Amino acid sequence: MISLPHIGFITPASKRFLSQNKRLMLPLFILTCLAIPQLREITMTALSDAFFQVSVFVAATLLIYYYAIEHLPQLELCYLSAKSPILEISFAAVLGALPGCGGAIIVVTQFTKGQASFGAIIAVLTATMGDAAFLLLATRPTEGLLIMGIGLVVGTFSGLLVNTIHKKNFLRPTAQEQKHQIKILSTNIIKISKPIWVVAIIPSLIIAFLIAFNVNFTQFGTSTLVTLFGALMALFIVSIWALSSRGESYQEVTSEDDACHPPSKIIKVLQDTHFVTAWVVASFMLFEILVNIAGLDLKTWFVHYAYLAPLIAVLIGFLPGCGPQIIVTTLYIQGIIPFSALAGNAISNDGDALFPAITMAPKAAVIATLYTSIPALIVGYGLYFFAEI
Repeated sequence: MISLPHIGFITPASKRFLSQNKRLMLPLFILTCLAIPQLREITMTALSDAFFQVSVFVAATLLIYYYAIEHLPQLELCYLSAKSPILEISFAAVLGALPGCGGAIIVVTQFTKGQASFGAIIAVLTATMGDAAFLLLATRPTEGLLIMGIGLVVGTFSGLLVNTIHKKNFLRPTAQEQKHQIKILSTNIIKISKPIWVVAIIPSLIIAFLIAFNVNFTQFGTSTLVTLFGALMALFIVSIWALSSRGESYQEVTSEDDACHPPSKIIKVLQDTHFVTAWVVASFMLFEILVNIAGLDLKTWFVHYAYLAPLIAVLIGFLPGCGPQIIVTTLYIQGIIPFSALAGNAISNDGDALFPAITMAPKAAVIATLYTSIPALIVGYGLYFFAEI
C-alpha cells in the first residue's frame, strides 16, 4: 500500500519511494517541457488532446464495460474442455477478444492450475489486444470491432491447430509452479482522483463530443480555457498514476496496477484510465517533440519503409505489458502506421497476461509468445500485400 508523505515531513521510506519510482519520470518530464517556453505550447496541446480525445472516452467505455460484464459468468475451461475441445478453445478466444487483460489473465491462471490446455493459452494470447483495445474502441470503434473479430477468428484457429499438434498436457506447469498466485494489493492514492473525476466527467464528456464534432471554441473565446483545463486534468491523471505504484520494475511501469482490495469497479475504471492516459500522453509528447523539435517526419518514414511496419509492430508485441502496445495503437490513430501493422501487433502482443504466465509457467510463456508471432506475421503481411499495396 502506498500513502502520500506528510506535508513538511518526508520520511526515509518516502524519499526512497520518490527516488526509485521510474513512473515519476513522466510527470517530471512534462513539467520540464512546460517550463521551457519553446515547448510549452505543444506540451499543453498534447496534454489537452490526450485528455479530451482519449481519457474521457476511455473512462466512459470502461465504466460501461465493467458494469456490463459484472453479471457474465466466468466459466471453467476444464468443464468446457470435457464437453468439447473446440468449445474450450473458442471460449478462450472470446475471453481474449474482450477489451483489457482480464479475460486473458483468467485463462492463464486456469492453465497454471492444470484446468486449461496449451491451445487455450495460444487462443487467448492471440486474440487479446489488452488495454490498447479500449483506446481503439474509444477513438476508432469500427476498427476496434474489426480487430476484435480478427483476433477471435485467428485465436480460435491457432489454438485448435496447436492442440492438434501437441498433447493435451503440453507444457502444463508443475505442482511447485502452481503454488504462485497473482497478488492483490490495496490502493489508496488512486482514491484521491475519484471526487475530481465525479465533478469533471460530465463537462469533460460534453467538451470531448464537441471537439469530436469539430466545434471551434475560438469563436466563443474559450479555446485557451479548454486547453488549460484538459492539460491540467492530463497532468493530474499522470501524477496520480505515477504515485499509485512503486514503479521500480518494468512490469510496474508497463502494466496495469494490481487490483484493489476490496474490489471496486470505480477504482478499477480509474486505474485503467490513468494507465492508458499516461502511455498516451507519453506517446503524444514523444511524437510532438520528434516532429516539432527534431524535425522527424514519422509518417513519411513509414510511407517509404511501409514494408517494415508490420514486422516492427509484431516485434513490439513481444514486449510484456500494455504500455508499448498503446504506443503502437496511438501511432495508428494518428495515421502514422497502417492497419496491417496494428493488426500484427494486436495478434502478437499478450498484454499484461504475459506477466503471470512468465511467473507461473515461464517455458510456456516463452513458447506461446513465439507461437503467436507466426499468425501475427501472416495476418500483418497478408493485409499489407493484399489490402494496402
